[in-house]
Amino acid sequence: MQLPADGHVHSQFSWDARKVGDMEATCARAVAVGLPAVAFTEHVDFTPFRAGFLAPDYPHLVDEKGLLRAPALDVAEYLECVQRCRAAYPQLTILAGMEVGQPHRHVEQVDALLAAGSFDRVLGSLHCLLDGPAGLDGSPAAGSGSGPGAQERGAQFAEPWELYPRYEADEVFRAYLAEIPRMVAGSAVFTAFAHIDYPVRSWPEDAAPFDPLDFEEELRWALRALAQGERALEINTRRPLEAVIVRWWRQEGGRLVTFGSDAHLPDLVGEGLAEAAGLAAAEGFGPDRHPGAAWLFGAS
Repeated sequence: MQLPADGHVHSQFSWDARKVGDMEATCARAVAVGLPAVAFTEHVDFTPFRAGFLAPDYPHLVDEKGLLRAPALDVAEYLECVQRCRAAYPQLTILAGMEVGQPHRHVEQVDALLAAGSFDRVLGSLHCLLDGPAGLDGSPAAGSGSGPGAQERGAQFAEPWELYPRYEADEVFRAYLAEIPRMVAGSAVFTAFAHIDYPVRSWPEDAAPFDPLDFEEELRWALRALAQGERALEINTRRPLEAVIVRWWRQEGGRLVTFGSDAHLPDLVGEGLAEAAGLAAAEGFGPDRHPGAAWLFGAS
């Protein structure tokens, strides 16, 4: 089976891969493993979030309140590097892109960043949820949740691994899924939703094993919102996505899937894509003519 594009790759321009990422080496590896295309979707994180166990690794990014504030993407330098790689690897389709965390909460900032250059792909990610004094609450209006008002009320944003010690695992995952329709309604810029199973990566060992059937109603609701918003669902290979979630995506009207290794190291580009392509093909998705495009439902 033809390998799909790796549509979720990070290089030295992502704040969490500056020491290990290498765009040129990633392109060389992509060619070596037979990928038709890669999309460098560098991290864009405007939401300050509780650093937790990341604090020792990024002391220069953590403030006195323990919040990690990611640096801005250097758009000009990034796009210049993309152009150099396109020239060096003409046999590989190289897409410029970004992975934006909580884009619905930073509409003006994201728009300004997109206006600074030409980007082929924008992934939308939900990395953080709002943790307020009254408990886990992802409901503030789009564009308002990370502003001064939220901080004054004692609310902070946190990754799932920072929330699990305070809340039951199923509560965190349901809050995450409930935020997805708000993200679709609040941001038109992202074309694909990344790693819908993101909270499962750090699922607590003392919780009942994750089973998507326990969250079918909430998953279907989130998938339906993405489908109605004409977004693609990413099959992220950092952990194998359950086949039933791809089936529900098709049943809820989803017509597009992308694939992503989420590689931060060059040697990991393309990891798991063959298996993910087989999963998508089994549900009726197939490649588009353009090597970097999403796979389409019903494509032969």
